[in-house]
Amino acid sequence: MKNGLSPRHNRFFALSPASAASWAGALVFAAALLLLLGGCGGGGGSGDQLGGAVRIDGSSTVFPLTSAVAEEFMDEHPRVRVSMSKSGTGGGFAKFLRGETDINDASRTITAGERSKAEKQGIEYIELPVAYDGLAVVAHPKNDWAQCLTTEELEKIWRPGSNVDNWNQIRASFPDQPLTLYGAGTASGTFDYFTEVVVGEAGASRTDYNASEDDNVLVQGVQGDPGALGFFGLAHYEDNAQNLKLLGVDDNPPKGAQAKGAQGGSRGGARSADTASAGGGTRTGCVQPSAETVRTGTYQPLSRPLFIYVNKAKSDDAATEAFVEFYLKHIGDLAAEVGYVPLSEQEYQLALQRFQNRTTGSMFEEDGAQEEISLQEHLRQDLPADSVAADSAAAADTSVTASVVGVW
Repeated sequence: MKNGLSPRHNRFFALSPASAASWAGALVFAAALLLLLGGCGGGGGSGDQLGGAVRIDGSSTVFPLTSAVAEEFMDEHPRVRVSMSKSGTGGGFAKFLRGETDINDASRTITAGERSKAEKQGIEYIELPVAYDGLAVVAHPKNDWAQCLTTEELEKIWRPGSNVDNWNQIRASFPDQPLTLYGAGTASGTFDYFTEVVVGEAGASRTDYNASEDDNVLVQGVQGDPGALGFFGLAHYEDNAQNLKLLGVDDNPPKGAQAKGAQGGSRGGARSADTASAGGGTRTGCVQPSAETVRTGTYQPLSRPLFIYVNKAKSDDAATEAFVEFYLKHIGDLAAEVGYVPLSEQEYQLALQRFQNRTTGSMFEEDGAQEEISLQEHLRQDLPADSVAADSAAAADTSVTASVVGVW
């Protein structure tokens, strides 16, 4: 066995020099063709050639959504490393605006101060909605007196300087039970959102409460404290429902969508899409948050859209581009699995167009009109005219879409 090959496999070496050269050339061509075809394949696994890294930080509320997408994405593209952290929306924006991350998860829209900093830093961003969420107001599971709180009572509890520290100060029929508060930390978009719609100004809150940007810490605090009252994302309640009591919220006096129609005035704060309701539905009395009440807009004022912000300069990186497109194409199916409310199919299509067109800036103007406008309409506003015409033909979408009410 010359050359270590059997006579059958050694026939190549018995060819004339000209024939051998011909065969060698054919084999090199075939090998090159196989490599080319392997590189063009879009699937995952060992044949997938997409590589690189995607860096993400931001909201702990949006984290489960992005984490679910990242897991699926890396299964398909094992050469891409998606690194994630959760510093809160504000903390994440700080890193994003220093160019330290490619994507920021956000449970609120970018603030005026953050937009100004982005402009100074020369950072352009693409704003993309990914799901809806509701805020859950919760108590200890053995709390047998509180079923529902009004927005007026919530404001009285949480406003700056409040000295409410007993349940019977909230309502005379409640027992003499010390009140301990748990809520999102000041770097959290959830904090900005809650204070804006409940107190009337983003960031305006009493300071003597147990604060954390990590919703899991808040869950543990509430479930271990008989006098607890807290708030955090609905998904975190649903993950721990057996250890918490969910309270209803009565939008009285109105602070949600119907309030804007009646009052038309400004309450200041971080503005924009942070008060989101689906369909502008009319609500009455006490309502608990659920996928249905968030989607139909009956849970007011504590419903909102969630976002990712993409650094435009990083969006042409192959790994980042592939990740964002994968995100928008798959999050509709994954959102419900991790406890959130998906956008409509049409809204996801418009968000994908927004990304593919590399449309920068916020959809929500600082001094926008004080009227209800659907998220779908916001997404359409920045589309090229020909895209709007084509999209309108496809917009016989009968699914409920969120009305986004600016809080200016």
